Amino acid sequence: MTTTVWVQLDPRAHRGHLGTIPSFLDPDDSRPAVEQFRERYVGSWRNLEKATVSRNGVMRYPGDPPLAPLFGTTLRDEVIFVYDCALVAVVTADGRCEVSRMD
Repeated sequence: MTTTVWVQLDPRAHRGHLGTIPSFLDPDDSRPAVEQFRERYVGSWRNLEKATVSRNGVMRYPGDPPLAPLFGTTLRDEVIFVYDCALVAVVTADGRCEVSRMD
């Protein structure tokens, strides 16, 4: 199994923020990240439909302050960001995104 490389995007972040999230992605699996998360994450992937993610990874959700990513990686043409509070965003090449809490 090939692994993904996670880049620390916030100097205050630590590997504990990633938890087991990297173990749910397999670059050798041709499916998109969200499908892999849905299958492998026992808590299920529940998209927060009102969440948006900018090109630089800043997440916005109505009523909450903007949230900068702690870590990021790529899986083919998708970008995956991990945030505080176990939030994870998957952004596709065409700019669509899905966000879920994975705690």
